[in-house]
Amino acid sequence: MHSYISITFMHLKRLELVGFKSFAQKTVLDFPSGAAAIVGPNGSGKSNIIDAIRWLLGEREAKNMRSLKAEDLIFAGTPNRPRVSLAQATIVFDNKSRFFDIDFSEVAIRRRIERDGTSQFFLNDAEVRLKDVIDFFAKARLGTRGFSIINQGDSDLFVRALPKERRAMLEEILGLRQFQLKKHESELKLKNSRFNMEKVQALIDEILPHLKVLRRQATKWSKHADLKKELSDLEAQYFGFKLKEIESELVLTGPAFEACEKNIRVLEPELRELEEELRQVEASQPSQGKSFGARDKDKEKFFKERSELQREIGKLEAKIELGSEKSANRFDVKELVQLVEETREIVEDAILETDIKVIKKLLRSIAERINTVFENEPEEFKVRSFSPSSLEADKEDLLKRIAAIDKNLDEFTSLEREASEKLTNFNAIFRKAFEAVESKRAALANLAVKKNKIILERERANIRKQELARQASQVGRRLEEFSGEAPASLDLASVEKKILRLRSELAGIGEIDQGLLKEAEETENRYQFLESQLEDLKKAVSDLQSLIRELDSKIHNNFKSALQSINEEFQKYFRMMFGGGQAKLKIKSSLKSENNSETAVENNVEESEPDLGGIDIELNVPRKRIHSLDMLSGGEKSLVSLAVLFALISVSPPPFLVLDEVDAALDEANSQRFANLVKEFSKKSQFLVVTHNRTTMEAANVLYGVTMGEDGTSKVLSLKLE
Repeated sequence: MHSYISITFMHLKRLELVGFKSFAQKTVLDFPSGAAAIVGPNGSGKSNIIDAIRWLLGEREAKNMRSLKAEDLIFAGTPNRPRVSLAQATIVFDNKSRFFDIDFSEVAIRRRIERDGTSQFFLNDAEVRLKDVIDFFAKARLGTRGFSIINQGDSDLFVRALPKERRAMLEEILGLRQFQLKKHESELKLKNSRFNMEKVQALIDEILPHLKVLRRQATKWSKHADLKKELSDLEAQYFGFKLKEIESELVLTGPAFEACEKNIRVLEPELRELEEELRQVEASQPSQGKSFGARDKDKEKFFKERSELQREIGKLEAKIELGSEKSANRFDVKELVQLVEETREIVEDAILETDIKVIKKLLRSIAERINTVFENEPEEFKVRSFSPSSLEADKEDLLKRIAAIDKNLDEFTSLEREASEKLTNFNAIFRKAFEAVESKRAALANLAVKKNKIILERERANIRKQELARQASQVGRRLEEFSGEAPASLDLASVEKKILRLRSELAGIGEIDQGLLKEAEETENRYQFLESQLEDLKKAVSDLQSLIRELDSKIHNNFKSALQSINEEFQKYFRMMFGGGQAKLKIKSSLKSENNSETAVENNVEESEPDLGGIDIELNVPRKRIHSLDMLSGGEKSLVSLAVLFALISVSPPPFLVLDEVDAALDEANSQRFANLVKEFSKKSQFLVVTHNRTTMEAANVLYGVTMGEDGTSKVLSLKLE
């Protein structure tokens, strides 16, 4: 017996059903290695177990599970049992041999569907996609399209199928379906890539003419960009250098300003202390009793009184002198006394006067008065008589009064002298304290002047900085841009000339349409992006085409290689089933030539999917002139399909097979042959057979009996056979 694929043992451990079709309650079927037979009356739910396995392997068509819609898979309820909200099935595999490429000793696939249509797949409790499950089983040579599961009434399925469908069945059990899935996925990607490539090429063709116009317009301003950059560099040097100068000045004024602040903080408390001392000195000023103003008034009063007394004495002396004269005077005494009195008053006024002009005027008036008296002689002169004793008495009295006044004046003089001495000492102390305060104030004033000068310098520097910022702003720059490195030295005049020249040249070129430049840049970037995308898509198309050709070649070559071994086994089992005759599987090829395919690829034309060919069956039934499949009876068609099935199992044994009443159309002899083959091949592959045939039951290791309970749900009984 030929073996095309190396065998790694794995077996189906159990199947768990909850709410699936007629299995409302949780039902667990444990499967040993070998063969398991499911038996029971019609309508008990045997085929529902097969449908559950097909569903778990990724079946998407409800009709292939004998349902109209997906919701029909959920237990719908009976008069004795309510319906359930979801259906769930779990299939568990023993993976100790690592048959499945997954690092678990046990692999569980669970599928669940709810009445709202939500469907989920889980691989060892991790949610996966339907595509992932199909790929997972395809690698294990399991699926819903081949011989892994044969439903009730499909025992002649291989004969009835179309050539391409037959090939798909063979490819699945040979493990080639995983490559077909990859090919199909690659073809979809290729189609999308070509579609995207056409879209990208259309976009490139659309923007390229406009891009050329934009490039020509942008080239016009290429010099503008160079000049702009040169101007920007010069402006950076110019503003950076001036900013550095200003900031250096500000930095230098910092320590001096802080020193002034520090000295002011030191001197201000000292000044307050000196001012307090000065206030204390002022408070210690000596008391003068009566104020100098009041004393001056008293002295003036005494002096005035003394003057009046002296005038009275003068008058008395004049009277005494006149009274003692023996000869009569020709002048009137009264007039002479009056003259003397007036003269004395004028002289006293002259003594007190400091203005020489006023003194001369007073003296002149005296002279004029004397001249007037002596020039006008009186007509009559009468000598008055006076009492000398009374006049002397009056004179003594006046002299005493003058002596009293002089004594008071001496006391005033003594007090003034004493007050003057005290005031002199006070003035000396006050002057010293006042000079100390003024000195400290002067020092503070100097510091304030110095501080204000520094502040003024800083303000000037800040004003210059603001002006520099304004100049930078006028050319669209910010002063902060130039706070970095600046040249150590710079010829400002030369730089200013260059800046003016560059600005003049830029003005001559004119203003750049920034919108156009931006559009040109964006269009150029988009064009480059589309070009790179187009190259990537071309490479992807090329890689996908190569992959598809490689997969086609691999599928075709592997299939042709396996078909030879399959035909040898098919011939053997056909002769066994029919007691002789000839049978052969043949590729019905319509594969395109490699030259045509390569030409299509080179021209970037989407070629049609290569036809790898279907499978025809050539047979010659012994003792009958039957050369066409349509001439076979139903039983003969089943025998041909079974011969192909066991030929495939011989070449590429699948992990397990599920057969639903495939022996129903067989006679007793062929039923025995079928049972023997099941028993023989169950050493390599696990069988799950739904049957009514006792012979087939005898080949099983375990029997599951399915019955329909009174509540309308399926129930399972198991029986292990030695």
